[in-house]
Parts: sequence; C-alpha cells; structure tokens
Amino acid sequence: MPVSAASFPVRFVICGVGHIGRRHAALVAQHPEAQLVALVDNRPELAAELAREFPAVPFYASLDDYLAHGPAAEVLTVATPNGLHAAQAQQGLRAGLHVVIEKPMALRTADAQAVVEVARQTGRLVFGVMQNRYSPPAAWLKQIVDEGRLGQVHLVQLNCFWNRDERYYTPGSWHGTHTLDGGTLFTQFSHFVDLLYWVFGDIANISARFRDFNHQHLTEFEDSGLVTFDLVRGGSGTLQYSTAVWDQNLESSLTVVAEHGSLRLGGQYMDKVEYCHLRNYQLPELAPTNPANQYGTYQGSAANHVHVIDNVVDTLHQRGQATTNALEGLKVVEMIERIYALQTF
Repeated sequence: MPVSAASFPVRFVICGVGHIGRRHAALVAQHPEAQLVALVDNRPELAAELAREFPAVPFYASLDDYLAHGPAAEVLTVATPNGLHAAQAQQGLRAGLHVVIEKPMALRTADAQAVVEVARQTGRLVFGVMQNRYSPPAAWLKQIVDEGRLGQVHLVQLNCFWNRDERYYTPGSWHGTHTLDGGTLFTQFSHFVDLLYWVFGDIANISARFRDFNHQHLTEFEDSGLVTFDLVRGGSGTLQYSTAVWDQNLESSLTVVAEHGSLRLGGQYMDKVEYCHLRNYQLPELAPTNPANQYGTYQGSAANHVHVIDNVVDTLHQRGQATTNALEGLKVVEMIERIYALQTF
C-alpha cells in the first residue's frame, strides 16, 4: 500500500552491497525524499569500509538479523546474487516491506510466480530494475510503436556483444555459477529481453543455438547464443548475444524493419538512434543517455538507477506507478527460461 505523501522520506534498506548494491545505497543517500536506514551483506569484513562511506547507517550480516533488530523501513532493495533474489524478496514482502529487485527477478518462473503471489497476499509492491526502460532512445521507440507509426512490424534484430572475461568471472565469485548466476541471459542481458517484451510483446516458436567459445574455465554455462523467434503480435526476430568479445564491449543494438520504415538503436549500450527512416516522420531531438556504469575493469549498461529510485519514491507518494512491475519481471524470467530450455549442454 502506498505511503502518505506527507510521510517523507521513504526509508530504504539495501540487501547486498556489491557494485550495484552500493550504487543503490549512494543514490538513496543522495535522494531528497529517501533515507538509507540500513545495509545488509553476508561479508562482515565490509562493515568498516561501509561505515566510512555511509556514516551512521547500521550494518547487518544477514537479512534475518536486520528484520529482527533493524530500524523500520518502507522498502527493501535486493541486490544480492541472482539465485537469492526470489527468496529474499518474499522474506521482505512478508515483513511488510515493498521490494526493489535487481535484475533478474528470479532464475525460475516458479520462483518469480511465488514472488508475485506473496506480493498479492501482503498488498506490497514489487519494483523490477530494468534500466533500459529509462533510456531516451528506448522510451522513444516504445512511444512510436505504441502510436502505430511503424505499422506492422516485420523483423526485429537484437544484438548484445559484450566483454566479460577473467576480470569479471573471478575465482570464488558467484558470477559464472548455475546456482547463483543462472546464465548469460539472466545476468548480462535480461534487461534487453525486457526491452524486447516491453516494446514488442511476447515471443513464440523459439529456436536457439548456444556456444561456449572462451569461457570453459570461467563459467558453468554458455558465453554466446543465437536465438530466433516469432512475435506473437506479428513479425519475427532474432537475438544474438555473446560475452566472448575481446577486451571491451562491442555493442548493444536493436534494428527494426517494419511496414512504414526502419530504425536502429545502437552504441555500446543502445544509447543512440543510429538510423530512423519512417513515413511522414521526423526524428525529434532526444534527451542525452546517461553514461555507462563503471566497474573498474569492465563496464555495464547505462547508469539509470537514479530513475529507479525516483520511480519508487513517486509511486509510494502516489505521484506515479511502478515502471517495471512484478508481472513484467515474471514474464522476462519465463521468456529466458523458455530459451534456455532448448540448451543441450
């Protein structure tokens, strides 16, 4: 249930304080209508460093410990390894908290469905972190598709070619494991599957080929895939992805061939409109895209997490609604699970 507009600020507890969790914490701490009230991580050695970075914010070594002894909050942000998301989200919901879940919502459709059901039972909200929706080129694409400017969509081509090597898949990390990571589509590219679903709807008649070119000693799963499908609304598409790119990210791109024209979003992080030729249409000037997330030796997609915090605050203050809700997060997990069901290794 939304909080009263007079109930400032919205209090957040962050569970999982790695790269992304720390970004959430910093953005909450800086937000004029939010308050960071607790940090949770199972690595107690982080406590001293976090105390310097976030003075006076208490640290807890487990979600159980926080829920039993921590200060009150409205929102739990789950930014732990993928395989923990669903269980911790349900734990937060049952404790009366709204939940922000980093991508992906879960690694199995059944677990994502359980999150949706607990949210329904408790009357709490679930916010998915699908940052591509906040990218100006993606928002523009969604708008013109919804307005029918493309006519019938014929072909959609989604390319995701990134570098993830031993600098990312470090020994002893949860990255690269079936249990906690889940696969390349879950950790690296689920927000692009979300973009596909958000703009063009569901897919059917999936076929796929998977390869592991240079990650045999780094991960327990594929590093590349070639996926073809039909769009339920009409048209067909392909998803080609790889994390076997040498040294640095190559691109994330989306090309559309449709009845009334063609377009392409491109750049390393799908951050620009590279081509737009539509009948009786002039491309407007779009707002600049945020720069990429920086993780030291590698990069992620555009740094749009500040918009996630804004959306949560606006929704709980009854000024808006969730940009990515639990049912949409569930759908992305289900789509990836259907693709991975075709794996033979």
